[in-house]
Amino acid sequence: MPGPRFLQLADVAEVLNISANQVYALVRRGDIPAVKIGGRGQWRVESSELEKYIERLYTETKQFIDTHPFGEEAETPEDAQL
Repeated sequence: MPGPRFLQLADVAEVLNISANQVYALVRRGDIPAVKIGGRGQWRVESSELEKYIERLYTETKQFIDTHPFGEEAETPEDAQL
């Protein structure tokens, strides 16, 4: 049985392992499409939109890795602090 079509921001936060406030910021910036439902304007994220967002992150991460290869000459986090 498939999951719910729409997720609360707290549910999205749990999936992404971030805070609900961070999810709210992503929604307000338009990074994750969402809709406001009901008289109190509760935000909901469609499950398929969350999956699209995650796929975009994988694509962006791969592009970053491809243009910033990790090798002997690459800067390490320790180097950046010096």
